[in-house]
Amino acid sequence: MRVAEIMNKVMVVEENCSLKDAAKIMSDRGIGSLVILKNDNITGIITERDIMKNVDKMNKKISAVMSRNVITTEQTETLDNAALIMSEHKIKRLPVLHKGKLVGIITATDILANSDALNEAFLFD
Repeated sequence: MRVAEIMNKVMVVEENCSLKDAAKIMSDRGIGSLVILKNDNITGIITERDIMKNVDKMNKKISAVMSRNVITTEQTETLDNAALIMSEHKIKRLPVLHKGKLVGIITATDILANSDALNEAFLFD
């Protein structure tokens, strides 16, 4: 199974978005992260955990607390490899690219929900 088959829509914001606004967007949409773009390039990702760790700074810009150097994958990647990338980098969210452009996101929950499609050898290594 390929990443493109299970990826979700991704919500994008700009770096000048406040933590308060980011929290509201995530809450309203029932999502756990936002990807930050500048000129169609990923500059960061912010998660609900980042917001909780900075709850006393809700008026700050997300650029002050977002994770930079975001790990990504291609939509043609297998779920096995996506799971391995997430495990190696200890991340729960993986933005998905197609020809260098952001097209979606997958989460650890998505991978678990589709664990029957993972290679059995991968599961028991």
